[in-house]
Order: sequence, then structure tokens, then C-alpha cells
Amino acid sequence: MPSRKTKKRSRQTRKPYKHPIPSRNELIDFLEKAGRPLKVKEIIENFDLKGERMRTLLEERLEAMHRAGQIIENRRREYCLTAKLDLVTGTVSGHPDGFGFVVRDDGNGDDVYLSAREMRSLFDGDRAVIRLVGFDRRGKPEGKLVEVLERAAREVAGQFIRERGIGLVIPDNPKIVHRVLVAKGETGGAKHGQMVVAEILDYPTHIEQATGRIVKVIGAPDQKGIATDIAIHSNGIPTEWPRAVRKQVTKFGSTVPTAAKKGRVDLRDVDLVTIDGADARDFDDAVYCERSGEGWRLLVAIADVAHYVEMDSALDKQATVRGTSVYFPDRVVPMLPEELSNGLCSLNPKVDRLCLVCDMRIGKTGKVSRSEFVEGVMRSKARLTYGQVNDFLTGKSTRSVPRRLHKRLQDLQDLYKAFALNRSRRGAIELDLPMTKFELNEDGEIARIVTAPRNDAHRLIEECMIAANVQAAKFLRRHRISSLYRVHARPDPERFDELRQYLVSLGLKVPHSEHVEPMQFNRLLDQVAGRADSAAISMAMLRSLTHAEYTPNNVGHFGLALDAYAHFTSPIRRYPDLLVHRAIRHIIRGGKAGGFPYDKGRMERLGTITSAHERRAEDATREVEAWLKCQYMLDRVGEDYPGVVTGVTNFGLFVQIPELQIDGLVHVTSLQNDYYKFDAGRQQLVGERSGRRFGLGEPMHVQVQRVDMDTRRIDFRPVEAERETVRSRRRR
Repeated sequence: MPSRKTKKRSRQTRKPYKHPIPSRNELIDFLEKAGRPLKVKEIIENFDLKGERMRTLLEERLEAMHRAGQIIENRRREYCLTAKLDLVTGTVSGHPDGFGFVVRDDGNGDDVYLSAREMRSLFDGDRAVIRLVGFDRRGKPEGKLVEVLERAAREVAGQFIRERGIGLVIPDNPKIVHRVLVAKGETGGAKHGQMVVAEILDYPTHIEQATGRIVKVIGAPDQKGIATDIAIHSNGIPTEWPRAVRKQVTKFGSTVPTAAKKGRVDLRDVDLVTIDGADARDFDDAVYCERSGEGWRLLVAIADVAHYVEMDSALDKQATVRGTSVYFPDRVVPMLPEELSNGLCSLNPKVDRLCLVCDMRIGKTGKVSRSEFVEGVMRSKARLTYGQVNDFLTGKSTRSVPRRLHKRLQDLQDLYKAFALNRSRRGAIELDLPMTKFELNEDGEIARIVTAPRNDAHRLIEECMIAANVQAAKFLRRHRISSLYRVHARPDPERFDELRQYLVSLGLKVPHSEHVEPMQFNRLLDQVAGRADSAAISMAMLRSLTHAEYTPNNVGHFGLALDAYAHFTSPIRRYPDLLVHRAIRHIIRGGKAGGFPYDKGRMERLGTITSAHERRAEDATREVEAWLKCQYMLDRVGEDYPGVVTGVTNFGLFVQIPELQIDGLVHVTSLQNDYYKFDAGRQQLVGERSGRRFGLGEPMHVQVQRVDMDTRRIDFRPVEAERETVRSRRRR
């Protein structure tokens, strides 16, 4: 044992800790150097933390690290590094068949398989620590649950049923296979068959089911707007504004005060206009274009949301929780209250608005030669729609836009042509897929499905926004300030190799995944242009691409063939754009990168959160669209439609009805008079006896056989097969 004098010298030579509590990285370094699990007391002594308050702050930080999966607490109440215990942390992704996967936080290696037994204690979306225990029959890593770090769902939406006197909620989310038991006094007045929201009281374990109480009755399954309500609750999308947010918003008023305009560049006499869809209500961006020598001057003015949404305010915290506006067929769940999203921040015509402007000079080849960001005040001269602008540009109607704007739009069209050539030269992927819009009737059901191709009005605005986004990314990179880039990684090698096998089987020349570039995607699209299966090939290529995300680590944007790209143009509806605005404003107001209140660690966390919120919004809107499509097809069971095969699996063919953009499954058992085997390389089902092949892009006339509203699934059967069977019987 060391003597008292030795202990005293040790305390005297120990460096005093500069900050109230050590950072996460310092704690991780200390645990690594210690080489063993440590109790809180040992950590406190090492960092010489004094008093109960310091202990509380340290424990809060350790708990945050625990939730993040960086450390866990063992049975002796010691903290251990998960990396030292061969543990993996990540997010659980459930499967309707009961098993699941853990998507690793570190991004290293494949997702980890969890058996149905391990999933008994887990919900889809939970964050968990697992131990790698081996590999499944396909050679994929398999795991065993160690600990649940964080529960994704506090509530679940689903259908309330009574079975033999027992109340149950069956979650609407097919990835949650658990049934939630509801005690007799916790039903909230719900009736059998109604859609409800249940608060989870006890989460499931290996031996017990989840329990809950009903906190909201949504309504009957066929009630108007029910699909959107269910999707909102199932995905945990916030819809209510906290009292602090409402209080903050009431202080803004309805007009921009004179004081807020001082010191800004006055653009109120410039012919800036907004160009959006006919049903748009919030206007983030306005454009102005004029000839300048052999090139152009382009102004992209964006709503200055950062002026109103101050960092760490109640409004900012709620915007972080929402992350994005969510656009459903029947309503919008906005990221910001309507007083801002449709009012003070929206670039409505003929009223003063604050803006952040990207002022660009563009050469005749479509390359930006110079750009500048300024804070401005503007007054939009017109609210134009894509239809109006396209009618003008195509000569269909010169009266569709005010005469004073004709020259500006003509200059904008000329600039777009230069942008398009530059886009083609750099090799951005050109997947110009049609847009589908649902027109709903008074009962909230689909009255009509409209599929319309994009026109030049859509494309020219898109190119203007891309140009501003690129300049924003370059500005951030040049000033080395922490912010979020919109990154799109190279195609996943495994997915691309599957696509490559299929395309090679069609006689196309396709590079290996490690050598593929965006330009080669376009060459492949050019090779298949005009073929009957071109749309299916385009969709297969799209599925091989990774999902874009937000991160402070810039790796470029593969799809757009850009080495730096950020989202700058939609701060009313996307939180990452607001963060980009804050970073740009910090610099143009004379700040230094080191003085920006966001460090890289915080930006990484915000990038993870906003990427997850974006996926949440996509999942929710996809669920509602699937529900509406199934409802639309319910009355069309037995009807025939021309379709095209868009996917091939070992259990059947996915067929799309192009005129409706509705997909259904032709099960392999519906392909009559043969046994069919799946040829993965050629993406075909092949008949053993007949040699008959069904592959991607093949036209197929189908009949609507069954619509399952519970699973959101539509089953087709091929009409040709049915007719062939009838002819065969007659010959006998």
C-alpha cells in the first residue's frame, strides 16, 4: 500500500481539470488507457472532480454515452467500453416474419441478424447493444441481445381488438410483430375494430408481452383521413406545438419590422419571382436572371429562417425534433408553425421578406465563375407555377406570366440550357422519372391518379437550386466551418454486382462496382433508351444506389457527380438547410470557424438525427400512399390492366400498372402449367418444363385478384396465363 505521503504527492502532481467535467473523447481515452472497467468513484478521483454537482454532471454524461452505445455498465456497476467487449451498437430493423437486423452505428460490415427469439424483447427502431455470436446460414453475422439502449416507440398506433375478453392492440407497423395487451380499465373507451394509439407501459421481454393503455381513439378503419393519422402516430411524427413555441411565435407579428431590414442589401426593386407547384403554400426560394456579357448573373434568394429561429430557442428545439416538413396527400405536417412557414418566412408576392442570397456569375459554358453570399431584403414580383412558366417557355401562352417578366424568364431558359450542358459534361445521373399526384375526393379517397412528366420549368428551377447548393458547400469547405453536407456515397458493391449480372446478361457493357462512375450510368441509360424494358432497367439502377444523407464529413455527391454539395435552398422545410444558413451567416458577419457554436461532434449527431427524420418522413408518406392505392383498387378487383414487370424474386413478379403507378405481386403459383425457378443473374423466373421466361421490363397484362388492406398488398394474376389454361382445356 502506498504511504500517506505518496498519496499526497500524487494529488499535488495531478493536473487540475480545466473544464467542469471531461468530454466524451477524454473519458473514452481514459477508459482505454485504464484497460479495465471502472467505477464512477475511480473516474471522479482521476479527474479530481469535487462536490455532488460535479458527480451528477459526470453521471449525466456517462448516461448519455451509455445511450449512444459508447459504454455499458456491467453487473458490478462498472463502466466498460463496448469496443473492448466485442459488442456492436446499432438500430434495430424488424421484419414482418419476426426476425430482425441491427444496423451498426459504426457502419463497419454487414447488418447483424437477430433471430425471432432475440427480437422478443425488441421493437423496430430500438437502439441496442448486441454480442456477435457467429454467422447465419448465409454467412452474415448473427447477434445476441445484451442490452436495450433506447426505446424508439413510446406509443404505437394500431387496431384494438378483443379476443375472449382480452384487449389487444395490433400495431399498424408490420415491422412490429408484438401484440400490446390492454387491461380492462385502460381501454380509453375504444371499441373492437377501432384504430387507436396505445402508450407502452411495459416493454416486451423474452417471456412476457408488452402492455399498454389506450390514450387516443383515431377512429374506424374506413374513416376519412385515417391513413395519415395512423402513419403520423406509427412513425412518431410530432404534430402539436409546445406552449413555449406558441408563445415565441406570437411575438413575431405579421410583417417584417423596419429594424430587421437595416444593414441588408436592398433587393426590393429586383424582379425576383417564385416558381413552384400550383398547390404549394410555403415559398423558400426566388430567382432572378439577367444576361451579363457572354454569360449570366443569377440570384437565388432564400427565406432567412435563421433570423427568426434562433439557436437553442424553443422554436429551434421543436424544429430539431421534427427535422423536416412531411407532405401527405391530404395535409402537411410542417417543420415550422404556419405563422412562419406560410407567413413571415414564406417569400409571398408583393410583401417585404428577409432573405439570404447567393449571387452568382456564370460563364457561357454553364460554370459558376464567382459567387457571393449576402443578407438581403426582397419583395417577390410574382408567384408563378411550373405550368405557367412552361406554357410561356413553350410558346403555348404568353399571357401566363406578366409581360415585365418575359425577358427574365427567357434569360433563365437560356441559362438552363447552359446548366444542362454542363450537367451532361460532368456526368450527373439522369433518371427523369414521372411524378405522380393523388387527387382526393371529399371522403379523402383517391378520385384520380395523375402521372405527369417533368417539364423544363421544373428542370430550370432544379438547376438553379443545385448551383446555389454547390456554392454553399464550397463556401463551407473554403472556410472550414462545421456544417452539414448532403452526401451521396458510391453504389453499394453487393447491390451493384447484382445489377451488373443482370445488365451483362442483356448484352450491356458494365464496369465493376469499384470502377463505376456516374457518367457510366448515363451511358447505360442511353444504351437501353427506346427498349420496352428501359423503365424497369432505370428503376433497377436506381435501387442499386445508396441513400443520400447529412453529415459534416464531405465525400461528395455521386448521383450529381459533384465533389461538394449542401442543402441551402429549403430552410422552411428542412433543418439541415437552416444549419447551413447559420454557418454562412456566421462567416459573412465576420465570425471565425473556431467561434461557431457548433463543433463537429454536435454536427455529426444532428446529421444522424436529420437523416433519420428524413427517412421517417419518407416511410410515413409511403405508408399513406400504399394505403390509398389499396383503397383505390378495392373497387377494381377483377379488372384487367396492362402492366410491366418491375421486380423479380423467387416467390413471384412485381408488376406495375404504368398509367396508375400502382404495383402488385404476381405470385409464382399464379404462373400456371409449370414450376418456375429464380435466375438471379438474369433477373428472371424460368419454367422447368416449358423454358418460359418472365423477366424485368416484360409487358404483362394482369387482373386485380386480391387487395389486402391490413398488409397494404395487391395481388395480380396474369391474364395471358388464365387464357392459355382455358385454350388448353378446350383442346383436350
